[in-house]
Amino acid sequence: MPQIIFYREKCIGCNACVEAAPEQWRMSRKDGRCNLIGSSEKKGIYRSKIQEEDLPANRIAERNCPVNIIKVSP
Repeated sequence: MPQIIFYREKCIGCNACVEAAPEQWRMSRKDGRCNLIGSSEKKGIYRSKIQEEDLPANRIAERNCPVNIIKVSP
């Protein structure tokens, strides 16, 4: 099952991931950074398993992130 790894602390809140894959990403009203929906956090690194059909949109999110803090593993 594919997985997203997200380094939230380095997020600049550009919204590129939300635009590409709104099913997995939301902007936080508290601090202006993105949240990976349904993820678990360990030592500041957020991980979430996704379905195969969500892979293309999240690959776009990974590519469009200007600070390269989203990693999608097949």
